This record gives sequence, C-alpha cells and structure tokens, in this order.
Amino acid sequence: MSVAFTKEESSETASETLLPDRPISPHPNLVTEAGLKALELQLAQAREAYGAASAIEDINERRRQQANPLRDARYFAARVYTAQLVPDPTSIDNVAFGSTVTFSRDDGRVQTYRIVGEDEADPKAGSISFVSPVARLLMGKAVGDVVEAGGQELEILAIS
Repeated sequence: MSVAFTKEESSETASETLLPDRPISPHPNLVTEAGLKALELQLAQAREAYGAASAIEDINERRRQQANPLRDARYFAARVYTAQLVPDPTSIDNVAFGSTVTFSRDDGRVQTYRIVGEDEADPKAGSISFVSPVARLLMGKAVGDVVEAGGQELEILAIS
C-alpha cells in the first residue's frame, strides 16, 4: 500500500526507518582476535535489539525501534564477513599490526597505543587504527627510530 493512503504519522515513520547504511571503510578489514570477538558480540546485540523491537505491537513504533538495530546488524554482518584475523606479532623488533608501541613526543609527552583494526580503535582506551596517520608512520620501525608527525618528532621507546 502506498504511504499516501496511510496515516500521516506513517510517512514520517517511513523516513525515520529508512536509515542509510553505515559507511564501510575501503581499507582491508584487519582485526585482532579481541576485535573479531567484539564485532561478533556487536552483531549479536544488534540482532537481539532488532528481535526485541519486533515484539512491539504498534507498527510505527516497531519500525522506529527496528531502524537502528537493522542498520547496525547489516554493518556488523559485513564487518564480520570481511574480517581478516591477524595473529599477534611474534617479534617485538619492529612495530606491526597488534603491537603495543610507546613513543615520546617533542613536548615531553609519552604515549602508549596498541595498533588494531578500525572498528576496535579507541584512542582514549589506548588503541589506534592501523590506518591512522601515526600508526602508518610507526609501522615497520624499531625502538630508537624517530618519525615526524604533524611537525613533531616521535621517538619509539618500546614495542611489546
């Protein structure tokens, strides 16, 4: 049935429930073991939220409540499907995907980050994406190496 023949609220609901897909990065979907588990958990949570919303009797409210979980389920299903599990590095000689690297900045700050996949990156929690500018500069470098980032020099102090 056309939206033109339904209540006004339905046309508003239709626009609220046709959410655009979350953008998916063009980069390879590299993940750590923890990152893959997190993606799988987020997919399960989105599916659960969608299922819970399916029980709502009012069709307009059900559509509103299903919109975000449905979009999230599509996103996380695609991310789990394309995930490329990268084992933890076996060497601490050079910075690699999955390494934890400590470096100092010109201004005296010392920072430690683990280099992980895009979906699991959380700088406040100590992880950065392998495609971030800093991670790209650090990858392949060793303790004592210096790289320039944003007009500052970063010296690698430790790799674990």
